[in-house]
Amino acid sequence: MSKLRVNSGKRSIQLEKSSKLVGLKAASNKKLEDANVIKKEVLPHLGGFKVVELKGRNVDKNLDKARKKRAVEVGTHVYHADGSDRPLVPTGEIYIIFEEGTDLEEQQLVLDEYHLKLVERRAPFQIIAAVTAKSPNPIKVANYLEQVSLVNRAEPDLDALLDEYEFIAPRDNLLEHQWHLENDGFVIDTDRRLKKGADAKVVDAWKRLGNMGSSQVVVAVIDNGFDLSHPDLKGKVHKPYDLWTQSSNVIQGDPHFTHGTPCATIALASTNGSGMVGVAPRAKFMPVSGTSYSLRATEEMFNYCINNGADVISCSWGTTDSAFDLNNLKEQAIAKAARSGRNGKGCVIVYAAGNESQEFVSFYAAHPDVIAVGACTSQDEYATYSNKGREISVVAPSNGDWPLIAGRAWWDEGHHWEHGNRRFWYDGKNRGEHYKHFGGTSGATPLVAGVCALMLSANPNLTAKEVKQILQDTADKIGHPSEYINGHSRKYGYGRVNADRAVAEALRRKDGGSAPVEVQSTISTGKGLFEFNVKKRRSRGYGVQVGVFGDYGNVLIQAERLQGLFQQPVLVNINELAGRTVYKMVVGAFTSKSKANRLKKDMENEQVSGFVRRLEDFA
Repeated sequence: MSKLRVNSGKRSIQLEKSSKLVGLKAASNKKLEDANVIKKEVLPHLGGFKVVELKGRNVDKNLDKARKKRAVEVGTHVYHADGSDRPLVPTGEIYIIFEEGTDLEEQQLVLDEYHLKLVERRAPFQIIAAVTAKSPNPIKVANYLEQVSLVNRAEPDLDALLDEYEFIAPRDNLLEHQWHLENDGFVIDTDRRLKKGADAKVVDAWKRLGNMGSSQVVVAVIDNGFDLSHPDLKGKVHKPYDLWTQSSNVIQGDPHFTHGTPCATIALASTNGSGMVGVAPRAKFMPVSGTSYSLRATEEMFNYCINNGADVISCSWGTTDSAFDLNNLKEQAIAKAARSGRNGKGCVIVYAAGNESQEFVSFYAAHPDVIAVGACTSQDEYATYSNKGREISVVAPSNGDWPLIAGRAWWDEGHHWEHGNRRFWYDGKNRGEHYKHFGGTSGATPLVAGVCALMLSANPNLTAKEVKQILQDTADKIGHPSEYINGHSRKYGYGRVNADRAVAEALRRKDGGSAPVEVQSTISTGKGLFEFNVKKRRSRGYGVQVGVFGDYGNVLIQAERLQGLFQQPVLVNINELAGRTVYKMVVGAFTSKSKANRLKKDMENEQVSGFVRRLEDFA
């Protein structure tokens, strides 16, 4: 099959025609099935087309035959990027950047040459054009345009099915009840032991608020497969929208798509006396159905959220495939929502980091205006599937040791390689026909979206930037302190989300920044005026070293926290490492090693890692 290279995002990719798949669009008031050319349906919606296999062996000849059928309005080849089996469908639109200095007449000459129509002008030299019946296919047109001296760049709009970040756990990683809300260290109907306190402190946040959030807060979940009749969702649906039907008629019942239901219930499931409870059960639920890589769809989904009053936007999907990074217009669509939504305060956008065990996050999660969420486990450990990166804001409880519980769509067929209840429950114990085990960064992300909804319930005036900063400042450090540089870890971000501390800080700011409301650390940045009592110590005895820090502001944050927790002196050794100043922090100064070991045990109970160290080592 022939290969063509086209621009995609910030790079170019090589495309090859699929040897089996094509895209068909039905003529008005017709059904594609009437054409009697389809052998197998592969995807019902992609770039406005239905992706199918045609009868016969020669894909080119069979597509030409299909195009002549009355039931078919448009037929297109489907492509694959080099090294990927992900179907790609050209939507028919092309993003064109002309060379600076070209006038409108010159630009129109280029469009006329390839029978393109102007769809939208974005800037004096940037337009979106679409192919017509007289044009070559959009992939070829983009290639031709790249050779035109008046054109700086041409990128065909391609649609691809994005990854849904649900991790399918091994069978020994099972869940009973919602330990992510409050972890007591055990699972009711098994003998599985969890780590007590390894949770998001959601129940504590409810107690602090005195309620379970506000019905004035709207959480949009962008995904596919929403069961709007689910008992935990049906009473709270608000302004639903389906990108594929272009209406409020959200597609339901397609077994290809079930992912949206568990994601939505983790964030929002109602308190109705049975089933599960979401993190923000009183918030309104805005289902936006139809995830898409397409530029037009990306803009449409975020503009819909802006225009219809979404406060929080939860996205448990994305891609780390290097062929599908984001071009400037897609980045701008996300930035627009994050900065201009909520009447200028910004929509709070939460994205899954992804489940590929990569050293980098999904291209969507890497956007600087979003909250990138990784996953940790019921043992307060890093979930090994969760992507790492400098963009990670926080991690949230999900599977990897024991899965989450979530709602399931009525048409969800479960895992086909399993039998009986094991299709939905990895231990085979049926906990209700409306629910199943769930996980991945897909589960962690709506959990954080629910926490953001609780924060906005506490303080509706917070900006999106403030919500992100508070989440990061109030997170609990898990893992070893050495994994954090200037307070941030590539695995854990700024730590495991703590709903209680985040809500407390939101309330404090609502009250005008008066005395802190039981926030564990009142120093959030290391900046400001602090009282010091500094004296030189003799290097004798034992203490517990908790980490090495490169930023003195972070030393202040940790010193205040540790003094408050353990009522022991905090010692700091100032040294040089690889040409930079570093600070080694030690808690306690004891004459015997046994006393230092007792402190170490107390610290472990508070989830603070460290090791006993002779103070003479710092002489």
